[in-house]
Amino acid sequence: MKDLRRYLVLKYIQYLVLSSSNAISTFLGLLGSLYTIIILQSAKVSSKSTVVLISSLAKADILVFISIVSDMVIRTFDVSISSTAFTSALLQNLLTANIHISCLLLSCVAFEAYLITFYPTESRHSRTVKNARLTSRIIWILVTAECALLQNDDLLKATSASASTRSPHVLLFHLSTAAALLRSLSYFLGILLRIVNVYFYYKIFFSMSNR
Repeated sequence: MKDLRRYLVLKYIQYLVLSSSNAISTFLGLLGSLYTIIILQSAKVSSKSTVVLISSLAKADILVFISIVSDMVIRTFDVSISSTAFTSALLQNLLTANIHISCLLLSCVAFEAYLITFYPTESRHSRTVKNARLTSRIIWILVTAECALLQNDDLLKATSASASTRSPHVLLFHLSTAAALLRSLSYFLGILLRIVNVYFYYKIFFSMSNR
């Protein structure tokens, strides 16, 4: 559990403390996720709701790995791609999906820690492995839908810019509006999650200090 706590600290710094990811934090995050996935296979690690959330958090870095490897292959071997705009947008949206999934899962872990600290008995019925798995699935589904919408918006913009026809402009307008609203919502949600996480750990820290 000490290793899992260190991993959570690393992920909190990477996604909720740093304003943007960099090469060092991304590399350490990938190594931490790989190590976490390995140790979670051990029979010594009990199946708990927090462990389920951490496992899903570690698996989210697969999106980062795919994006980085794909970009390296394209640049190194000068791979010719029929739709450069589509591929570029997809790799960026994979990174965005990873950030959003990770932030939401980290917030779930923080909320569970808050419940364990202040409402251990009352919240026991909700802090189950089944609920943790359901929460993880919902987060993945929502973020996947977000990624699909953003990808379609980027693709339609690229197609509209290169095409001479004016027919898709109505669809482009509605899709761009929805994507813009979604990006704004994601931005403000990210700020809110940072505030909420600080509040949770502030309360937990002072509660443990008083004890």
